[in-house]
Amino acid sequence: MKLVFASNNKNKITEIQSMLPPKIQILSLEEIGCFEDIAEKADTIEGNAILKANYVTENYGYDCFADDSGLEVNALNGEPGVYSARYAGPQRNSDDNMTKLLSELSGKTDRSANFKTVIALNLNGNQQLFTGIINGNITSEKTGNQGFGYDPIFRPDGYQKTFAEFSLEEKAKISHRGIAVKQLIDFLNDSEK
Repeated sequence: MKLVFASNNKNKITEIQSMLPPKIQILSLEEIGCFEDIAEKADTIEGNAILKANYVTENYGYDCFADDSGLEVNALNGEPGVYSARYAGPQRNSDDNMTKLLSELSGKTDRSANFKTVIALNLNGNQQLFTGIINGNITSEKTGNQGFGYDPIFRPDGYQKTFAEFSLEEKAKISHRGIAVKQLIDFLNDSEK
């Protein structure tokens, strides 16, 4: 089965393809000739995932899935949330985003947060949503060099290291994206029965 994954984020594509069974091959936007930057104009993580999936289906005719993820920090009323990728500005720089977040949390004792991923799947004319959430806390400094985004400052509950200190395989088993992708895989497996 071939499915378009509505993303050009090579880190995300590699991470998700590594979680999928070999019978499911994902194609990137680039591989289907989609070079537009699909605007993420929704005010929720769910809304952005749906926007991206619908854009590909409506404009290119492919079954596809799209995800959107965000880091929700309790002491910041859920920020950066839907604006996680561009928290420090439109340049979408992870280091700038982490620096801003650590600055915003300076002096705050509540450092609890969660990562949330929503996947919107458009398959055979139907849409399904899958949600993965993992709770944790924001560290006071960056640690580790694996992963991407906010991984160097997010420590999942029950672990003594940040996501950036996990291997790709370790992270995939427990991460917000891993949880949502597992739901996606279970659904695709069930739909083929």
